[in-house]
Amino acid sequence: MMKISAFAKVSGISIKTLRYYDELGLLKPAHVDEQSGYRYYSEEQLLTVKRIAAYKEQGFTLEQLKPFFEEDIDTDVVKNKLADKMTELQHAMRTLQLQLDEVNSRMSRLEPSEAGDPEGPVRIREVPSQLAAFIRDQVPRSQLCLLLDEITKYATSYGEPEVCQLIILWHDDGSGNADVADIEIAIPITGDIPANGRVRVDFLPELPSAASLVHRCDPYGYSCPAVPELKAWISSQGLVQSDREPIREIYLTSDKDIYGKKRPAELLIPLQGNAE
Repeated sequence: MMKISAFAKVSGISIKTLRYYDELGLLKPAHVDEQSGYRYYSEEQLLTVKRIAAYKEQGFTLEQLKPFFEEDIDTDVVKNKLADKMTELQHAMRTLQLQLDEVNSRMSRLEPSEAGDPEGPVRIREVPSQLAAFIRDQVPRSQLCLLLDEITKYATSYGEPEVCQLIILWHDDGSGNADVADIEIAIPITGDIPANGRVRVDFLPELPSAASLVHRCDPYGYSCPAVPELKAWISSQGLVQSDREPIREIYLTSDKDIYGKKRPAELLIPLQGNAE
């Protein structure tokens, strides 16, 4: 016989754990001194410790492995318990594989931007027209995320794949100075989804010429410092902002691909051309 402290040392199990096993009925002391309350274990009980450890390595919880220590347990009961654990582990493996695939997908989406910072010089570019679903509302700028979430859920409910690009059309000056902003949200779509009283489906107009600035946008911020920066650049180049189309901001990553507090975005300010 060994005192609990000696048995803990030999078995590699802490005294606290041995007491817990006792409470569960998994490993009761071979003898308890009635006067002192000392617990004593026999050398043969090391086998029980090893059996518990083996079941735990196979993923069994202590509650799940308790039946395996019952006397005269039926073979069919053992088979059923093992089959249940196999089903549980297979489900866990599928879940882990899905998580692994998603992490790998995140890695691949990061690769195009590994070359450097997404911020770049201002350039002039043409923006083609594209089919999109729209929601327009006059709301506090703080409610921008609600509109983005609303249009995304609407599109995906009709089978549209999740997209990285979300487009914001600032029908005011885009400065964020007003308490209530005139905001229109657009999400590119690949098929014909229905419109309703809230959602409009149409083509996002082409921009023959627009000043473009790729920057890191703070989606939690009330105003975007890139707007006055780009407007100043337009003025310095002797260009004129068009009043036919609103300022656009394109989020270049999905919500789940934001790292840190900022996300890559492209600011587009339409320019007047010869036709104007």
